[in-house]
Amino acid sequence: MNNRRNIRILAMDVDGTLTDGKINCSSNGELFKSFNVKDGYGIANILPSYNIIPVIITGRTSDIAKYRAKELNIIELYQGIDNKVKVLYKVAEKYDCLLDNVAYIGDDLNDIECMKICGISACPSDASNEVQKYADFVCKNIGGNGAVREFIDEITGR
Repeated sequence: MNNRRNIRILAMDVDGTLTDGKINCSSNGELFKSFNVKDGYGIANILPSYNIIPVIITGRTSDIAKYRAKELNIIELYQGIDNKVKVLYKVAEKYDCLLDNVAYIGDDLNDIECMKICGISACPSDASNEVQKYADFVCKNIGGNGAVREFIDEITGR
């Protein structure tokens, strides 16, 4: 199957994009994040049928993101990243892919530089106003509530 934008890589932020941005803490310091099953289905089942490689690039580091990436068969997981653009270039080069063939979805200021250089960019509807200015596609859904799946459907023409 082909996608209508010839996208080969979908790069995603985690907090505020794949999650609602909330980090819940228990009294013993255990952290919790919520992920949407529709996003997960899109990543694990739809992207492979279009030969699109899912990539996570996030500023935070957590075992939760590592677990979710493994669960969704995401091999390209980059955590604790200050310079997301540098990682994006590295991943594109690894897969011999032009940045025009990369889609990016993020929600906050540290995502803007990646959004500027990709073939198509998106953000959840609750992304910061500044981010929305740079998004080619502003999702109807908020982060952690199907925005990533909505973007997957957009880039694949589903």
